[in-house]
Amino acid sequence: MSELTMVRRKRNWHPNGFFHIIMRGNNRQNIFNGEKDVKEYKRILNFVYDKYPFEIFAFCIMSNHVHFLLRSPIVPLGKLMAPINRRYSDYYRKKHNYTGQIYENRYYSKEIIDPIGLLKVSSYIHRNPIQTKVPMVKSLEHYPYSSYPYYFHNMKSPHSFVNLELLPSLMPGGREKTPQAYAKYCVEYDGKSENVEIQ
Repeated sequence: MSELTMVRRKRNWHPNGFFHIIMRGNNRQNIFNGEKDVKEYKRILNFVYDKYPFEIFAFCIMSNHVHFLLRSPIVPLGKLMAPINRRYSDYYRKKHNYTGQIYENRYYSKEIIDPIGLLKVSSYIHRNPIQTKVPMVKSLEHYPYSSYPYYFHNMKSPHSFVNLELLPSLMPGGREKTPQAYAKYCVEYDGKSENVEIQ
């Protein structure tokens, strides 16, 4: 392989872009081993948010990967994701006495360019806990590590980086533009990925 082909391709980014982000554990191993790890990850997100404000419209933290639908209006995706990944990796190694890299390659990113795409991708993200070979929960609102319960229960998020207003406002046709209507849309969505394999 030539030196030129080994150069990493620059990430597509612009301030108003919406991006589906996935970060996966190395060899698909677990990178979250319970509630304490998830709490630390969210603490890191809050820390980075204070430095580089961003918006997350949908998220799902699974045992071996993370999904975000986000917008980073201040800094490119790489500058946003780097401190998140570094700080959590440092925490995980120390907490679990782990040696080596915890992530598989770089994060995946894909820009979502239209309203229906945002609805589909966010639904796909929220449906992760029931799309596993053995569903992790019977109902999406029972999975505690995603943004879905905020929509289902019409709850305010405790995290400043979570935006719960945009997705309901994009509901198509004659549907109500409410968090509950959006939550129902997620349940009814057929679950087909946007050209992303996560299992």
